Amino acid sequence: MSTIREVARRAQVSIGTVSNVLRGSATVSPAVRERVNQAIAELDYHPNEIARSLKTRQTNLLGMVISDITNPFFPQLTRGAEDAALEHEYLLVTANTDDQLKREQQVLSVLRNRRVDGILLVVAPGLPDSDHIQRTIAAGIPIVCLDRIPSELNVSSVSVDAAYGTEMCIRHLISMGHRSIGIITGNLRLATAVDRLEGYKNALREAGIEVDPALVIEGDFRLESGYLRTKELLLGRVRSTALFVSNCMMGLGALRAMKEIGVRSPDDLALAVFDDLPGNGSFYPEVTAVVQPAYEIGYKGAELLISEIEGETNGTPARIRLRPELRVRESTLRRIGAEPVHKGASPARSTSEHPA
Repeated sequence: MSTIREVARRAQVSIGTVSNVLRGSATVSPAVRERVNQAIAELDYHPNEIARSLKTRQTNLLGMVISDITNPFFPQLTRGAEDAALEHEYLLVTANTDDQLKREQQVLSVLRNRRVDGILLVVAPGLPDSDHIQRTIAAGIPIVCLDRIPSELNVSSVSVDAAYGTEMCIRHLISMGHRSIGIITGNLRLATAVDRLEGYKNALREAGIEVDPALVIEGDFRLESGYLRTKELLLGRVRSTALFVSNCMMGLGALRAMKEIGVRSPDDLALAVFDDLPGNGSFYPEVTAVVQPAYEIGYKGAELLISEIEGETNGTPARIRLRPELRVRESTLRRIGAEPVHKGASPARSTSEHPA
């Protein structure tokens, strides 16, 4: 392995000059810089970033901890964060906790040991057990929470107004004549799940519809729970005419359950989900969805984190809340009492309802 001394000898400059080139210092002339870079390339020299970080106290590494890499929402989130990081010359490393608190604790410990400059965090269910997060912050590593915002932590965050998005969707279902609307929630230890349930209740109360506990079923944001809870709802004593599912993974499970039972949408059941389904538009019916700006959440989160790392904030946590968009599609476009829409018939054109 080549050393900085060998690079200096090959370029016929001092070690300090090579160091200035590596740091991007403007004090080095273009001709000397070109000679040093040529020597670096010829010798395939790679600086010891760990040793350098010990001197500068900065690694230009960001950690990102997400809860479920199989959920299509999180790759979009990660892509946004990665693009923002690269624009500011940071590298993003990502870890998946699978919604397990113990794994989250392990990942944060590893990221601290690897001396990342900051962490973007989607918390696992299990708070208020947040000691591991508090210890990370106390060690001088700033954390920005994304999507799931724990009230116990005084940190910056970027999230979506989930209650608002759900209210929009339930109002749409009510406008189509539905009065018996079921909901499959996420894990209610998570604020995102609670907010979506609150939006559901708000819209029903606004319309003078009593909330029926038999139509509120808790899932865990995973595909299997969407499948099982949809079966439970459809085979229960209270039959709904519409179903709102609190994320796309459970939405896929709901579609599987509906297919097995022989329930068609929108003829037998109007179906809407929070988060767009992967491949929506490639099958019938296209599913009405509350669409989150996942890329923007990740991008803004990384920019906020880098601002904190570089001392550009006043120390007060920033709370950014974005608004989602309701995209109305075939799965909810049959009005109660209207003639059924069968596959092969010309479906109604999709529309969008945008937030004010």
